[in-house]
Amino acid sequence: MILERKQRFNVPEIRTRMEQVSAELGTDTFRGAQIVEYAELEQVYSGAMREISTKLENLDDEFQLKNAHNPIHHIECRLKSIGSTIGKLKRRGLPVEISSIRDNLYDIAGIRVICNYVTDVYAVAKTLSEQSDIEVIRIKDYIANPKPNGYRSLHVIYQVPVFLSDGPHPTPVEVQFRTIAMDYWASLEHRLRYKNTIEDTAKERHFETLKDCATQLAEIEGRMQQIHQEIG
Repeated sequence: MILERKQRFNVPEIRTRMEQVSAELGTDTFRGAQIVEYAELEQVYSGAMREISTKLENLDDEFQLKNAHNPIHHIECRLKSIGSTIGKLKRRGLPVEISSIRDNLYDIAGIRVICNYVTDVYAVAKTLSEQSDIEVIRIKDYIANPKPNGYRSLHVIYQVPVFLSDGPHPTPVEVQFRTIAMDYWASLEHRLRYKNTIEDTAKERHFETLKDCATQLAEIEGRMQQIHQEIG
């Protein structure tokens, strides 16, 4: 017996959201049966996200048991909104269709894994990648090779099977691994990037400061990690 049941996929609610977004973006592709198909697609992506999240929680428990250290500070999960999904298809010049989402977008389901140290980032990502039912689709290492603005994070797209009544559905999930300091920096940079009430000159000055901060944070993280390793 399921003691508490959540209705995650409300088709009328999804229909309303799709109609609103379609009107805003000037497309009316998602109609009728495609509304239900999109709800089914969201269900599969949500299931894949839960599969990966559970694996990460199990790994964190194992690390604690074996090493008396939890590498994961916390985990955040999100499904890309209908508006963001349709907008991305249009920006890429792709057909606004369910099949186009399935075939071309790999970040519908997203997980952010906030770790304590850089070594934790690589340890958790490596251990997860080695699990037999997971396939690594793509890796972008912005820790070893930071973006020009100073952004650091390890992005891995995993594919995991979601088992439904008609069999397995291999589904991609984008996982971003970063430390607490990297996440703190990225949150501030994101807020600044979309802050429209600041003059361009002031915004550019803040971006330059954040770039310097990224370098300093990397140095501080390295020193703190060394202390952590020495004290065991």
